[in-house]
Amino acid sequence: MFRKRSEQSTAIGQAHERVDSVLGAGVAWQGQISGTGGVRIEGAFDGEIALRGLVVIGERGRVTCEHIRAMTVIVAGSVKGDITTHKLEITRTGRVWGDVVAASFSTEEGAFLRGKITMEEQVDLGLGPEPAPEGDDESSPAEGVAEPSPEEA
Repeated sequence: MFRKRSEQSTAIGQAHERVDSVLGAGVAWQGQISGTGGVRIEGAFDGEIALRGLVVIGERGRVTCEHIRAMTVIVAGSVKGDITTHKLEITRTGRVWGDVVAASFSTEEGAFLRGKITMEEQVDLGLGPEPAPEGDDESSPAEGVAEPSPEEA
């Protein structure tokens, strides 16, 4: 009836729930954040976020984004844009202007949300298939490593 999670899936799950990168308070950034891992935004970010991991918008963080897609989103600062996530948490200092699609949603007293909330049992983030853990396919080259061209060989 109950299945024990494999060590591999547990390790992948833990990778989704930690912060790997920080956009500091004095930094303003425009662009796109995507991939696997976690990011904490304490500065200003304008662009797109599609992350198979954790997104934390700190109390001084300001995000303007058409759509945030991430496994977990914690908002203590402000977000102007829609959010699609498995788990959304808005703290007492958090402010969200946009529509939300989530499987799990929680707020603290004082949190602000102006938009529509849609709760789903399963949420498709639209990020494609989960990447294979490193070392599964030894026949393909590692990402970011260039193979020598025929002229170099």
